[in-house]
Amino acid sequence: MAGAFGVKGEVRIAAFTADPMALVRYRELKRADGAPALTLMAGRPAKGGLVARAKEADTREQAEALRGLELYIPREALPAAAEDEFYLVDLIGLSARDRFGAVIGSVKSVENFGAGDLLEIAPEDGGASWWLPFTKEAVPEVRVGEGWLVVAPPTETEI
Repeated sequence: MAGAFGVKGEVRIAAFTADPMALVRYRELKRADGAPALTLMAGRPAKGGLVARAKEADTREQAEALRGLELYIPREALPAAAEDEFYLVDLIGLSARDRFGAVIGSVKSVENFGAGDLLEIAPEDGGASWWLPFTKEAVPEVRVGEGWLVVAPPTETEI
């Protein structure tokens, strides 16, 4: 939750979805532990997310008190991923293999700092993690159901 918007209790929500308005359709947003957090009554798109009316906030002060609240959607509420599609969260924990099938690490996190999705790879040997763009060239194969993906990190000559 990004905080209050205006003086009538509307809330600003940063959305990490392709369509921020999908959050209004999901309606009931949860806390990390699955407890109820916000019930969205209406909303409209805004830069980086949406501005919404929530049952739990009637005033600006109530909306501002929700700042920093992390909101979640139950997995079962999400549509099934189409063939050859997956949710980015499903990549976390996958084994990262080289082109020959050797395990070189695992996906520690998926981030987007503004230039596209990046995978943080934690090396098998416990060394420092490194970042890889999540592109077809750098990640040519993803097998979520089998628990692994193929990574093709750039060589030093390509950097």
